[in-house]
Amino acid sequence: MQVGRYHRQEIFYPIGKEGQEKLKKGRVCVIGIGALGGSAAAMLAQAGVGFIRLIDRDIVELTNLQRQMLFTEKDVEDQVPKAEAARERLSQMNSEVELEAMIVDVNPYNVEKLITDVDVVVDGLDNLETRYLLNEACHKHGIRYVYGGVVGSGGMVMNVLPGEGPCLECLLGPLPEEGSYDTCDTVGVISPITNIVASYEAAEAMKILIGSESLLHQAISVDAWDSYTEFFDVDQDPDCPVCGKGRYDRLERRQKTYTASLCGHDAYQITPEDDGSFNYDAVVAALEGEGTVEKKKFFTTFVNEEADLKLFPDGRAIINHVTSGEAAQAVFARYIDR
Repeated sequence: MQVGRYHRQEIFYPIGKEGQEKLKKGRVCVIGIGALGGSAAAMLAQAGVGFIRLIDRDIVELTNLQRQMLFTEKDVEDQVPKAEAARERLSQMNSEVELEAMIVDVNPYNVEKLITDVDVVVDGLDNLETRYLLNEACHKHGIRYVYGGVVGSGGMVMNVLPGEGPCLECLLGPLPEEGSYDTCDTVGVISPITNIVASYEAAEAMKILIGSESLLHQAISVDAWDSYTEFFDVDQDPDCPVCGKGRYDRLERRQKTYTASLCGHDAYQITPEDDGSFNYDAVVAALEGEGTVEKKKFFTTFVNEEADLKLFPDGRAIINHVTSGEAAQAVFARYIDR
């Protein structure tokens, strides 16, 4: 007799058939589909989680292939967005799972819409600013958030359970100044640690979905190269602006456009307010008279003597070969927002 896809998981006592049914009804949002998020999403899809939203703003690049398991050299060649490449790969792994790919930048305008219809958010991000924003949004809406971060050979995991304990800001403190802490672009990263942390994240997400009593209520620090794992308690800070005071300063910090430096690139990303007025086809048509335009499936490239950029249907643009946010904004205003 042929056994079912999830047989080995169903005979694992803490899950069982009842837990498998809960996973099937579960809804997860994975934000950042790189090394962490891609591996966690793959494990959740293989486990039979019913709905997985895949969110990432980036395109697959050659340097990703050293550690990001869902992508291929063909994805690099075709310049496929990570969210879409992941959706295609995961659909081949498990056609029973509903997968939604969203090629967007997470910001104060859209973060709440992206997470409020899911049961748990899994962190695959590579920048602290967006993590702190996500921490606020999840706390505001009472959505459980599995934090995971890696750099070098070390990583950390913690469940953020609104109303039940500390939040991310209790763990990490106030957001440090950019450039004052190590990142994967400054000290590198190895794939074993990304898979270890992603495995913890996937397991915690599964436990949240089935209501397991084994849910992690500590933080984990782990290093794949120096071979140690440490579990430690994190106290909830009564003075924490988020879970202590109920303030959501980043969520409320609205502006017309958001400018972000892309780590490891001589480029800046400009994300405009999504007010429904952006006309992608009209902007592309206007660009055609001012330089070389190549309209691809998921974005359009534009190059002339003054500008080199990628434009996405939501109005977001990546401005290449600029060294400041002001210079990127000037290019954006000249060719996109006019």
